[in-house]
Amino acid sequence: MIELSSIKKAFNQGQPNEYWALHGIDLTVEAGKVTAFRGPSGSGKTTLLTIVGCLSRPTHGRVRFKGEDISGLPERFLTDIRRQSFGFVFQQFNLIKGLSALENVILPAFPTGRPRAELVAAAGELFDQLKLGHRSAAKVEWLSGGEQQRVAIARALINNPEVIIADEPTANLDTALSREFMAILEGFTAAGKTVLLTSHDPLVVESSAVHRVVGMRDGRLVDG
Repeated sequence: MIELSSIKKAFNQGQPNEYWALHGIDLTVEAGKVTAFRGPSGSGKTTLLTIVGCLSRPTHGRVRFKGEDISGLPERFLTDIRRQSFGFVFQQFNLIKGLSALENVILPAFPTGRPRAELVAAAGELFDQLKLGHRSAAKVEWLSGGEQQRVAIARALINNPEVIIADEPTANLDTALSREFMAILEGFTAAGKTVLLTSHDPLVVESSAVHRVVGMRDGRLVDG
């Protein structure tokens, strides 16, 4: 589904502080599976996910998504692909304080032009699935950590993406909530979605919900 060929990524290229975060990544990600990237901080895991999710471009190399080379597409096309095909769950959740859980969830879907009533109904279904319906009107800063994460998951799913990208999704959660998140992951793949995540957490990378573990160090792939 996703093919990476000779992916390299440089920051501040040509400057005295030039830094190469990725050094020639070759990887194929299978559809409908959970792939976990494991490695120390600075290993390039997050940078790789931003490239896969069309949030940044590789300095060198090619990204193919469902057989199409998307590496050189204009930004407006990448934005459409990102909005339609990818959902993101960030480590810090990135919820907007002062807005309700419902408002946070439907916000990313406004650019699609879907009617608000349709978005509210779709969000309601997600809240029901995530056992969060009773908190939909609450401002996100009033929610617990686990509730905030479920709001972030609902937001990632509002456009019904094919691929879910989660960067250290359990970093701020206790063991019980981490297990709950892994149970939600299994529901994703049961629904046919592809999941890519990064984690240091053995509870995540050793979970039966994860189909493949990819090790990274110093911007390169290493054995699991």
